[in-house]
Amino acid sequence: MANYTLNINGVQQEIDVDPSTPMLWVLRDHIKLVGTKYGCGIAQCGACTIHLGDDAVRSCQLTVSSVGEKPITTIEGLSENGDHPVQKAWLEEDVYQCGYCQAGQIMNASAFLKSNSNPTEAEIETAMNGNICRCGTYTRIKKAIMRAATSENA
Repeated sequence: MANYTLNINGVQQEIDVDPSTPMLWVLRDHIKLVGTKYGCGIAQCGACTIHLGDDAVRSCQLTVSSVGEKPITTIEGLSENGDHPVQKAWLEEDVYQCGYCQAGQIMNASAFLKSNSNPTEAEIETAMNGNICRCGTYTRIKKAIMRAATSENA
């Protein structure tokens, strides 16, 4: 076991865990932030996507010991009132179906738009390629990302 101080959603969190513990389980089991979902456990589905600094990363394979001092943002910390442009676009385009993968989709999309504020449809498809939606809402996801990109707050 080791003691870590992590900046999660702007709050310093002290935890004592094994250095090899994936951040997914630190967030869900130790910090009690359950918006980040377990999907596959092998970084292939994207349900567990969070931000490490400005980068979208898969928390199921990110060990707590590899985080260092970089800030972590989860879906709970993306915006205070669910009013991030991507979250608003998700609602406006009625993206949700079962909703299980959507936190990871939103986290990946918001990181992507931070680095590319005027994407083409092909760039969106490439950026979102690793996030799986079992309900198949890909068309609405793409429309929501395009909407968020054109919003004045993106």
